[in-house]
Amino acid sequence: MRKTGLGTPRTDLRAHRDPADIDPTQFVQLLATDFSGIYQVYLAASEERLKMLRLAMSLLAAPFGAVVALASAKVLDPAALTSWHRIPPYVFALTGIFGAMGVLPYLRLIEATSRHLRTARAMNNFRLLYVEELRDHFREVGWAPNLPIDPAYPESFAPTSGPGVTAIGLAIVDAAYISIGLLGLSGARPTPIVVTVWIAVTATLLFLVYHVRMGAARRHREPANPFGFPSVES
Repeated sequence: MRKTGLGTPRTDLRAHRDPADIDPTQFVQLLATDFSGIYQVYLAASEERLKMLRLAMSLLAAPFGAVVALASAKVLDPAALTSWHRIPPYVFALTGIFGAMGVLPYLRLIEATSRHLRTARAMNNFRLLYVEELRDHFREVGWAPNLPIDPAYPESFAPTSGPGVTAIGLAIVDAAYISIGLLGLSGARPTPIVVTVWIAVTATLLFLVYHVRMGAARRHREPANPFGFPSVES
């Protein structure tokens, strides 16, 4: 005796349910509404990630704009930028400050990605209902919806995905700004190897934030379940 996605025996449902209660066309309408909903989720995700990326690029471009403005106003000698030890401390301070501010859209990008992926997985879990109920109907018409029904999909931590690559790239650039700013303010004259090590360590710390946050998204607290339905989300 096979069970449905909710754990109720299929034979019991068929025995106690009037066939007129559930019309396949109603489930087809539900499927169409579901497709429209997940499409809007992906559009919102792309739009929000684009906004955060634009904000991050604006913050990271601010030090260059400030240096150009200072050089145009004759406050800063452009020749001073050709040597590390001649760069004024306030230039390093601007670089470090805006690099630290760039972490804010980086964190917001991670949170937006996590929330949209949780929504997509919840909708995949919901699809199990009508996909099970419409199995015979799909077989009769010789067609099936090309929609994911795995509640574990999409994977939260996916470094090679679009959001993952964006987060890694933004972490590296933020790490470069922060590292150069701190090294310059410290008065040290670092070698390229030292600068590279500082950037790598800082980028790794930022990337760990992405890894931990996206991993914690898979272990979020479950909502109240007064009916005792079994959870199929991994």
